[in-house]
Amino acid sequence: LVKGQNAHTIAQIKDAVRDGLRAVKNVIEEGSVVAGAGAFEIAAYEHLMKVKKTVSGRAKLGVQAYAEAMLIIPKTLAENSGFDLQDTLITLQEAYTKDSSNPIGLDIVTGKPILPEQMGIWDNVKVKESICHLSTVLASQLLLVDEMMKAGRGSRPKDGHEMEM
Repeated sequence: LVKGQNAHTIAQIKDAVRDGLRAVKNVIEEGSVVAGAGAFEIAAYEHLMKVKKTVSGRAKLGVQAYAEAMLIIPKTLAENSGFDLQDTLITLQEAYTKDSSNPIGLDIVTGKPILPEQMGIWDNVKVKESICHLSTVLASQLLLVDEMMKAGRGSRPKDGHEMEM
């Protein structure tokens, strides 16, 4: 059913078809979608920045880092579309601040804010949930490895020689 110039092209086409079918399956199973074009990430960033004001101590830094990490998708969309990252993010954030009742995304053709719902741009809820969950797990694991490495350095003798047993 699938034909192509070589095995690599056929594999790429099969992957694309499988990914498309999986996206449809996920939407049917979940029964919901979220606005695409980076709109979810912009809204999550703005929400987390409000949450940051209610948090005290070092947790503020964690909330801020997580909020800034959410902007990776809009940044990548802007960069891959050839737009200035800072100008694009500022424009998107200002548009969202003016009307936070509507999700604001990036039009990759013009670089201007759009309402993804009106353009028919949707993201899969299951994928967004997975991204949020896995990014948190990965960050926690990296921090754990870092702490273990720090603890390992502290147990070495100061003179650099091995301890005799």
